Amino acid sequence: ELEEEEEQEEEESEGEDPDDERDLGRIFAKSIQWPVQNLAYRSSVVQELVGDLFLLFEDLFPNSFFPVLQPAIGVGSTFEGWCPHEDDAVYHMLVPFKAPRGHAFHLELGTTGDRPAKHSCIRVELECTCTNEQLVDNMLCFLHHSEEELKKKQGPSLLHTLCTGSYLDVKKTVRCFQKFVRLAWVVLPQSRRYRMRVLPSSRSCKLQLTSASRRTFFLEMIFGVQQGDSDVFLSSQNTEAIYTSSTTWPESYAVAEVKFFTYIARQVPRDSFHLKCLQLCARILVGTGFSTYAFKTAVMHLLNTIPLSGWRRRDFLLRLEDIMRYLRYCLEEKRLDHFFFGNENVPEEILLPPAVETAEPFNLFQHLAQYPAIHAKALREFMEL
Repeated sequence: ELEEEEEQEEEESEGEDPDDERDLGRIFAKSIQWPVQNLAYRSSVVQELVGDLFLLFEDLFPNSFFPVLQPAIGVGSTFEGWCPHEDDAVYHMLVPFKAPRGHAFHLELGTTGDRPAKHSCIRVELECTCTNEQLVDNMLCFLHHSEEELKKKQGPSLLHTLCTGSYLDVKKTVRCFQKFVRLAWVVLPQSRRYRMRVLPSSRSCKLQLTSASRRTFFLEMIFGVQQGDSDVFLSSQNTEAIYTSSTTWPESYAVAEVKFFTYIARQVPRDSFHLKCLQLCARILVGTGFSTYAFKTAVMHLLNTIPLSGWRRRDFLLRLEDIMRYLRYCLEEKRLDHFFFGNENVPEEILLPPAVETAEPFNLFQHLAQYPAIHAKALREFMEL
């Protein structure tokens, strides 16, 4: 495919001045040895594995009161089409939960004023099932049957297994699923092709998969509950906080972000280099204090403002320069807006909660405004980049 793109570029470049700045950009882009990506193949392997795990879970625990697993969604750089480091890439899958029978989830967003909400919780309530218990495997109602009857005839409620108080507990949920994966692995067809290790993690199920040829990659399953019908979830992901309560489920925009890159992929020219720009910037960041997320946010803003026809291979240097100029401006102003908050130009395909659409922009560089020493260090590091 890359060769076809290069041939197309060569055809389009006929008649252009070889000293043209755009031609220099094309030459520079071609001179970089982009790694051979296995993202698509490994992504399909990961999706098949997670799908098989879920089918087995349904077969083994048809009447359990574990949260109901929904089809997993690939998120993060590997599913957005770029990856800073292919060799140690982590394939993230967001696993949506729904409440099991006789239960309801109530999402409580953090009240600290932080957005994205970092201190949200999922409150679990029991619901009466008396009117439909005959329709659902003779299930007893947790509210209106005695504890003695419940103990004899069905498993404990979610409140008694994976909750702390009335709130769904991340760590209990993760430990339970990790135990299932260890037991289930031996009967999965993938066990004949890969050696699997469950890696230590208290807020996700992280697996290391090693093939017969000793090639290793990582799968991380993060759990979440959808906010209404939107693309925003409360998830089990880690936060930057030193201590995060086990009943805290931070707000995640990972699904909305992967949908944005899917939308862009449908709109850009066939030889668009926007993902290569992002990948190169992410590699440059190694060893600095800059987060990949800041660069990704900057690129998302620029993709939304610069005409998509301007992200072709011949414009590679110009777009890299735009990215660095934009970030320098953001650093100097101590402000980089979160892509989704109060952004009127978000594609219609991406579904956001009304409160997010009308919210004030959220500053990802707020810490630079609060701490002058960190701001000065960031400026120095950026000049070195």
